[in-house]
Parts: sequence; structure tokens; C-alpha cells
Amino acid sequence: MFRSLSVALALVLSPTPAPSPPANATGAVEDLVLPVEDIVGEIESMDGAESESKVGRQVTVAVTSDVLFALDKWRLTDKARQRLAKVAQKVRDEGAGGVVKIEGHTDDQGTDAYNQTLSQRRAQAVESEMRHLLSAAGVTLEARGYGESRPKVPNMVGGKPVEKNRARNRRVEIVFTAKQ
Repeated sequence: MFRSLSVALALVLSPTPAPSPPANATGAVEDLVLPVEDIVGEIESMDGAESESKVGRQVTVAVTSDVLFALDKWRLTDKARQRLAKVAQKVRDEGAGGVVKIEGHTDDQGTDAYNQTLSQRRAQAVESEMRHLLSAAGVTLEARGYGESRPKVPNMVGGKPVEKNRARNRRVEIVFTAKQ
């Protein structure tokens, strides 16, 4: 076909002038506007029971409910107290003070009313423990339950329940502002 590679490359790589539009051509110029979404990295503990994410200065530490509570209960386990002591230390070391939010979440099992009440009680149980652990930290604690309204991941995929996802949605999040 071509006797040398250089001739072939010259033909392929040589600039070809763009065709000129007709002199009377007009058209609307539109800006492309595309959404920009934040990429939020999440660090997960080796046992999968805790994760941490940061957006700007807002830090969210999520602890799965199976570490904190027995099934359908809101009384903290001994393991939960140990885990929350580590989270409280993080808030003391890295936090800027101010408001620390304690947010309870459930999966999609049970009624909305039941999940709302359970998530609120769990958030209050964690708040009570954190109040004890952060008494000298100069923070204000606020507890709120969200029930199943804010899943971390879909409870159902392709119309089928995903137990691993449901387990991740059953959690309590401790949200605080980090120092600069």
C-alpha cells in the first residue's frame, strides 16, 4: 500500500484545514453546564464496623448498629462503649468544638414509625455515652433519629434485599467539624 511508514504517517498526521462555514451562517451558542459532584472518600475499619468520611471540615464517623446494640434494642453493649471511647478521643483530638451531631439510622425492615423511634432512641443512647466521654471537650451534643429515610447504600438491588447493605444502613453517625 505505502512504500514507507514515513509517507503513511505524513498523510495521517498532516493537518487538514477545517471547512469554512458559509458567510451567511448563523447559529446559537450555548454554554454547556454539567453538574459537579463531590467525591467523598470513605475509610472503613478492618472489621467493617466503622467508617469515616470527610467533606471540607465536616467529619462523619459511622458505627454499625450491630457493634453498638443487640437486635431491636437501644442499650449500648460493652463493645460499643469501647468503640465510642475511641470516637470521643478523635473528636477531642481533631474537633474544633461547637456542635457534635449524633444521627441514628435504620434499614428498611419494620414500619416507618418503628424505625423512627428506634433510631431516635439509639441516637440518644450514643449521645448519653458521648456526653460522659466529652464532658470537658466544650462541645454541644444533638441527637436525632432518621429511621430509614437516609440509607447509606440501597437496601434493595434489582428488587431483591441485600443483607450486607441493610447491615451498613443500620448505623449511628457522629458528625463534627474538624480543626483547620
